[in-house]
Amino acid sequence: MVKALVRLAMSTVVGLALSLPLLHFAPAFIPAAHAQPLDAQDIIGSDFGDSTGLGQGDLKTTIGSLIRVALGFLGVVAVVIVLLGGFKWMVAGGNDEKVAEAKRLIIAGIIGLAIILSAFAITQFVISSIVTATSG
Repeated sequence: MVKALVRLAMSTVVGLALSLPLLHFAPAFIPAAHAQPLDAQDIIGSDFGDSTGLGQGDLKTTIGSLIRVALGFLGVVAVVIVLLGGFKWMVAGGNDEKVAEAKRLIIAGIIGLAIILSAFAITQFVISSIVTATSG
Protein backbone atom coordinates (compact mmCIF):
# COMPACT_ATOMS: atom_id res chain seq x y z
CA MET A 1 0.00 0.00 0.00
CA VAL A 2 2.78 2.43 0.95
CA LYS A 3 4.83 1.40 -2.09
CA ALA A 4 1.85 2.12 -4.34
CA LEU A 5 1.38 5.58 -2.83
CA VAL A 6 5.08 6.38 -3.17
CA ARG A 7 5.04 5.16 -6.78
CA LEU A 8 1.99 7.33 -7.53
CA ALA A 9 3.59 10.39 -5.93
CA MET A 10 6.84 9.88 -7.83
CA SER A 11 4.99 9.41 -11.11
CA THR A 12 3.08 12.62 -10.51
CA VAL A 13 6.26 14.57 -9.72
CA VAL A 14 8.08 13.22 -12.79
CA GLY A 15 5.06 13.91 -15.01
CA LEU A 16 4.83 17.51 -13.79
CA ALA A 17 8.58 18.01 -14.16
CA LEU A 18 8.40 16.81 -17.77
CA SER A 19 5.31 18.83 -18.71
CA LEU A 20 6.19 22.22 -17.14
CA PRO A 21 8.76 23.18 -19.80
CA LEU A 22 6.13 22.53 -22.48
CA LEU A 23 3.86 25.12 -20.85
CA HIS A 24 6.65 27.69 -21.17
CA PHE A 25 6.95 27.18 -24.94
CA ALA A 26 3.22 26.72 -25.61
CA PRO A 27 2.53 30.36 -26.67
CA ALA A 28 5.11 30.02 -29.45
CA PHE A 29 3.18 27.14 -31.01
CA ILE A 30 -0.35 28.47 -30.52
CA PRO A 31 -1.19 31.44 -32.74
CA ALA A 32 -2.91 34.40 -31.15
CA ALA A 33 -6.52 35.10 -32.08
CA HIS A 34 -7.13 38.64 -33.25
CA ALA A 35 -10.87 38.99 -32.84
CA GLN A 36 -12.83 42.17 -33.29
CA PRO A 37 -14.23 43.70 -30.10
CA LEU A 38 -17.93 43.29 -29.41
CA ASP A 39 -20.25 46.18 -28.78
CA ALA A 40 -23.26 46.01 -26.46
CA GLN A 41 -25.53 46.10 -29.52
CA ASP A 42 -23.88 42.91 -30.84
CA ILE A 43 -24.82 41.03 -27.69
CA ILE A 44 -28.17 42.56 -26.79
CA GLY A 45 -29.39 43.28 -30.33
CA SER A 46 -32.88 42.38 -31.46
CA ASP A 47 -31.65 39.61 -33.75
CA PHE A 48 -29.46 37.95 -31.11
CA GLY A 49 -32.16 35.49 -30.03
CA ASP A 50 -32.94 34.56 -33.61
CA SER A 51 -29.31 34.15 -34.67
CA THR A 52 -28.48 31.92 -31.68
CA GLY A 53 -31.67 29.90 -31.89
CA LEU A 54 -32.80 30.97 -28.43
CA GLY A 55 -35.91 32.76 -29.64
CA GLN A 56 -37.71 35.73 -28.18
CA GLY A 57 -39.95 33.88 -25.67
CA ASP A 58 -40.59 35.03 -22.13
CA LEU A 59 -38.43 33.44 -19.43
CA LYS A 60 -41.44 32.33 -17.36
CA THR A 61 -43.01 30.61 -20.34
CA THR A 62 -39.73 28.93 -21.28
CA ILE A 63 -39.19 27.59 -17.75
CA GLY A 64 -42.79 26.38 -17.68
CA SER A 65 -42.29 24.56 -20.97
CA LEU A 66 -39.12 22.91 -19.67
CA ILE A 67 -40.91 21.75 -16.52
CA ARG A 68 -43.80 20.38 -18.58
CA VAL A 69 -41.40 18.46 -20.80
CA ALA A 70 -39.55 17.01 -17.79
CA LEU A 71 -42.79 15.93 -16.11
CA GLY A 72 -44.02 14.47 -19.39
CA PHE A 73 -40.83 12.42 -19.65
CA LEU A 74 -41.27 11.21 -16.07
CA GLY A 75 -44.87 10.26 -16.89
CA VAL A 76 -43.65 8.15 -19.81
CA VAL A 77 -41.14 6.45 -17.48
CA ALA A 78 -43.91 5.67 -14.97
CA VAL A 79 -46.10 4.18 -17.70
CA VAL A 80 -43.18 2.05 -18.89
CA ILE A 81 -42.70 0.79 -15.32
CA VAL A 82 -46.39 -0.20 -15.16
CA LEU A 83 -46.12 -1.96 -18.54
CA LEU A 84 -42.94 -3.74 -17.41
CA GLY A 85 -44.76 -4.95 -14.30
CA GLY A 86 -47.63 -6.21 -16.44
CA PHE A 87 -45.22 -7.99 -18.76
CA LYS A 88 -43.42 -9.61 -15.83
CA TRP A 89 -46.78 -10.74 -14.43
CA MET A 90 -47.74 -12.30 -17.77
CA VAL A 91 -44.48 -14.25 -18.10
CA ALA A 92 -44.32 -15.20 -14.40
CA GLY A 93 -45.79 -18.59 -15.14
CA GLY A 94 -47.47 -18.84 -11.75
CA ASN A 95 -44.26 -18.27 -9.78
CA ASP A 96 -45.33 -16.43 -6.62
CA GLU A 97 -42.06 -14.51 -6.23
CA LYS A 98 -42.20 -13.17 -9.78
CA VAL A 99 -45.88 -12.29 -9.42
CA ALA A 100 -45.13 -10.40 -6.18
CA GLU A 101 -42.28 -8.53 -7.90
CA ALA A 102 -44.59 -7.65 -10.80
CA LYS A 103 -47.25 -6.39 -8.37
CA ARG A 104 -44.65 -4.21 -6.64
CA LEU A 105 -43.61 -2.76 -10.00
CA ILE A 106 -47.20 -2.02 -10.99
CA ILE A 107 -47.99 -0.40 -7.62
CA ALA A 108 -44.79 1.66 -7.73
CA GLY A 109 -45.58 2.79 -11.27
CA ILE A 110 -49.14 3.79 -10.35
CA ILE A 111 -47.95 5.68 -7.26
CA GLY A 112 -45.28 7.40 -9.36
CA LEU A 113 -47.83 8.28 -12.00
CA ALA A 114 -50.15 9.77 -9.36
CA ILE A 115 -47.29 11.84 -7.93
CA ILE A 116 -46.25 13.03 -11.39
CA LEU A 117 -49.81 13.95 -12.36
CA SER A 118 -50.34 15.88 -9.13
CA ALA A 119 -46.98 17.64 -9.60
CA PHE A 120 -48.02 18.48 -13.15
CA ALA A 121 -51.34 19.93 -11.95
CA ILE A 122 -49.67 21.97 -9.21
CA THR A 123 -46.96 23.20 -11.59
CA GLN A 124 -49.54 24.11 -14.23
CA PHE A 125 -51.51 26.11 -11.66
CA VAL A 126 -48.46 27.91 -10.27
CA ILE A 127 -46.99 28.76 -13.67
CA SER A 128 -50.30 30.04 -15.05
CA SER A 129 -50.81 32.10 -11.87
CA ILE A 130 -47.33 33.61 -12.17
CA VAL A 131 -47.74 34.38 -15.86
CA THR A 132 -51.14 36.04 -15.40
CA ALA A 133 -50.02 37.95 -12.29
CA THR A 134 -46.93 39.41 -13.94
CA SER A 135 -48.29 39.99 -17.43
CA GLY A 136 -50.31 43.07 -16.40
